[in-house]
Amino acid sequence: MSNDTRPQVTSRRRFIGLAATAVAAVSLNRLAFAQTNPSVTEIVQSAGGDKSAIRPLRVHVPEPRLADLRRRINATVWPERETVTDASQGVQLATMQQLAHYWSTNYDWRKVETRLNALPQFVTDIDGLDIHFIHIRSKHKNALPMIVTHGWPGSIIEQLKIIGPLTDPTGHGGDASDAFDVVIPSLPGYGFSGKPTTTGWDPQRIARAWVTLMNRLGYTRYVAQGGDWGNAVTEQMALLTPPGLIAIHTNMPATVPDDIANALKYGNPAPAGLSPDEQHAFDQLDYFYKHGLGYAQEMAGRPQTLYGIEDSPIGLAAWMLDHDAASQALIARVFQGKSEGLSRDDILDNVTLYWLTNTGISSARLYWENKLNFFEPKHIAIPVAVSVFPDEIYSAPKSWTEKAYPKLIHYNRLPKGGHFAAWEQPQTFTDEVRVSFRSLR
Repeated sequence: MSNDTRPQVTSRRRFIGLAATAVAAVSLNRLAFAQTNPSVTEIVQSAGGDKSAIRPLRVHVPEPRLADLRRRINATVWPERETVTDASQGVQLATMQQLAHYWSTNYDWRKVETRLNALPQFVTDIDGLDIHFIHIRSKHKNALPMIVTHGWPGSIIEQLKIIGPLTDPTGHGGDASDAFDVVIPSLPGYGFSGKPTTTGWDPQRIARAWVTLMNRLGYTRYVAQGGDWGNAVTEQMALLTPPGLIAIHTNMPATVPDDIANALKYGNPAPAGLSPDEQHAFDQLDYFYKHGLGYAQEMAGRPQTLYGIEDSPIGLAAWMLDHDAASQALIARVFQGKSEGLSRDDILDNVTLYWLTNTGISSARLYWENKLNFFEPKHIAIPVAVSVFPDEIYSAPKSWTEKAYPKLIHYNRLPKGGHFAAWEQPQTFTDEVRVSFRSLR
């Protein structure tokens, strides 16, 4: 990766200083560490045990956990090769064996652990659950605060490359006037956030928690961004119309009109009179619903059944890779040694985070909790910016987008990129976010 996509590095002294600032009047006890995710994270306890305090977090994985991971990879019982020459039966055996070889011999978790610990990370209890988040304040005055939400099978790993360019634009070829304060939370049941032990943590509840988080951080005027589940949560934040939220940006918008949705639902042909962009979007959605939706249906219906992805790292990796055809093809090329927007380390940083935090099933339950239609317009009344990447599940046409978002302030179709836009195309993503919100500063 080039230097201009590396996250902002924060010294230990600055880390503690930011922690003290965030906690405000809440004093900290001695740095006695307690673990909410055993053997994975260390959290500074607040005075009086106040869980709503903002407490610094540090990632630490004992070496035996990593040795066990390598042992399990090497002990994988492999199936026979697929009976076709493409990926139509799922993630191909060659891809998974290439991934396994690199994972067990060359991959180094400590690199991403060091990278994470160079960033100010915190937890705070919201609605009875510890929420983990990265929080970077820009050095530039009048930076615009923004909360960025990941999806599945993503994590905070997706956003690491955009932290530096967004918070320190002058150090990455931009202008100080485009600076952001960035808040990147882990969804409940994902990464270093707590795992819900009761039902009810759906996108609407997460949206309310994110509003609480931004208020707790002292932000009275901010924007929000998301793709995948991040879009669902961000749109629900917009529907709450909290006083501080002035606009949102999405790279996976919900724009599908009713006639298109009904045709797809019942397997009917596309309605007559579609433009080329609309027909292309219809074809993409038709393919996804017929060939790519199996993972979501299983997690929405029977998430607890997926014991295999908690017991086998290769099982987990294969499940996560088989998200959408374009992403899977890109990842297969990466493990063949070809240069792409993602590296082998990028991919395994994300999978390893899921493995070490034991969040394969807890993250899947969000699909079970959700009752929203992903692509149905939600009638959002605040300003919305949309960036369309060609290899997303579907490329939202401008005609659908304008109808879905009456206050559309930005729409752009990009030449390259897919579902994991910030991760795969960080420079393009950063440029899009800067342009999207420039008029609101």
